Formats: sequence, C-alpha cells, structure tokens
Amino acid sequence: MSVPFAYASIILIWSTTPLAVRWSTEGTGFAFAVLARMLIGVVVATLLLRLGRHPIPLHARARRAYLVGGLGLFGTMALTYWGARHVGSGLISVLFGLSPLVAGVFATRWLGERNLTPIKIGGMLLSAAGLALIFLHDGASAGSNEAAGVCALLGAVLASSASLVGMKRIGDDSPPLATTIGSIIVALPLFALLWLATDGTLPHDVPLRAGGAIAYLGVFGSAVGFALYFYVVRHLEASKVALITLITPVLALMLGHWLNGEVIGPRVAAGTGLILAGLAMHQHTAWRVIQRLRVRA
Repeated sequence: MSVPFAYASIILIWSTTPLAVRWSTEGTGFAFAVLARMLIGVVVATLLLRLGRHPIPLHARARRAYLVGGLGLFGTMALTYWGARHVGSGLISVLFGLSPLVAGVFATRWLGERNLTPIKIGGMLLSAAGLALIFLHDGASAGSNEAAGVCALLGAVLASSASLVGMKRIGDDSPPLATTIGSIIVALPLFALLWLATDGTLPHDVPLRAGGAIAYLGVFGSAVGFALYFYVVRHLEASKVALITLITPVLALMLGHWLNGEVIGPRVAAGTGLILAGLAMHQHTAWRVIQRLRVRA
C-alpha cells in the first residue's frame, strides 16, 4: 500500500468520524456507543488479519506497543465520546487539530526531534489564541456543559498525542492490523468497566442513524482507520503524521453544518482560522513532506 493513499484515506475517515461519533450516542449512551464500536472493530480487524494470514506477534516490543496503544485508545475515545455530547462535531475536529502542536512537544522530549523552532513556537502561540477564543465562546456563552466538553476533548488530544509518540518511540514492526487488534484488546476491558460504571444496561431501541454510525465507526473508524493510522505512523515522523489534522477540521466543520445543522458562529470561525493558521505556521515544511510522500510512493 502506498503511503499517500493511506494518508488520504485517513483524512477522509477522520473528517467523517466526529459527526458519526455524535450520531452514535443518540439514544444509546456514550459508553455503550464506544464499547459497541470497539467490539465491531476488533472482530473486523481479526477477520482481515486472518484473510491476510498474518499472525499476531507477542514478542516484548509488540506487547509494549499494544499496551501503549490500548491505554492511549481508551483515554482518547472515552474522553472524546463523553465530550461529544456537549460539543459540535466540527469543533471536535478543530480541537483535535491541536494534536500536531502537542505531538511536537512530546516528540521533542521523547524522540529527540528538533521541532521547537521560533516559527513553530509562534504557530503554537497563534493556535493557542484561537483555542482561547473558541473556549471563551463555548465556556462563557454556551454554559458549563460545553466548557466541560471542550476540556474533555483537550484531554483526549493529550492522550492521543502521547500515545502516538509513545508508539513511535517503541518502534514495533508488527503488521498494522495486529497492532490495531492488540490495542483494542487492551482497551476493551476498560471500555466494559466504563459502561458498567456509567450505565450498564443495553438500550431497548437503537435508532437507525445511531446504529449505522456505530457500524461505520467500528469498521472504518476503528479496524480500517486504526490500521491505516499505525501504517502511516510507522513510515513518517510523529509530527508529520499529525499534519492530517490540518485538513480534517475544515471538512468536519462543513459536514457538521450541512448534515447536522450545526451553526458555525463568528467566534468559532475566527478561532478555527487562528488554529489552522497556527498549524500552518507550525508545520511550515508541509509542502516538503508531501513531496517526500510522493517520492516514497
């Protein structure tokens, strides 16, 4: 598989995931929705792995990768699903657009990557200003629920970025689908405990849209998406993988507006613009990265 194809596929999946997450929690509860998604994901990923006749490596490095990936997966998804009940789908993607900044800081600390140049620091400050503008809008004007949702999503960004860089540091060479299965298996008991602690009951009637969203997320958002994600992580530096989030916020905002009737207010639009401008400044080598992707293909 070519790296550019995997890269583009992740952009498409990640652009539609926030809206699917919101839809999946309608009438089901956030804990049930994420648990059902992971169960579908591990089944589909196992079937794909069997079709490819690949074993699941269990050597020490692989086990460390599964542990780091699973813990990061649980933290990211649990916080995202909880926060998604109070935050618009487009804004979810915008907040996850901060991942390159956070991943860059972690990569500097854990991988020795030299990312904190003056221009990148300027980009981080610009994006922080955009986040402050959005947070003030959602926190002061929209109530404490949305403020809590934003905080939960920022926690999810931290968990996702730390897991990304941790996986890169381990450097496991297992098949991406095996890493996907191992990570989900590590996270599944935690998701089950979360469901039991928050609700613990099966929904009597799952709305059609919610059920379709759970199925989509289980197949593409989990099995296929995670496999592509781990594949790209293996072939690119952590900070460059996070470039994907420079594109997905705009697409997610548009989808949320068109398909879910979400209003993009002037402050959210301005804050999003500042975040994207900061990301562009932070990732000023994006064009050279794209050229390298084409060469590797």
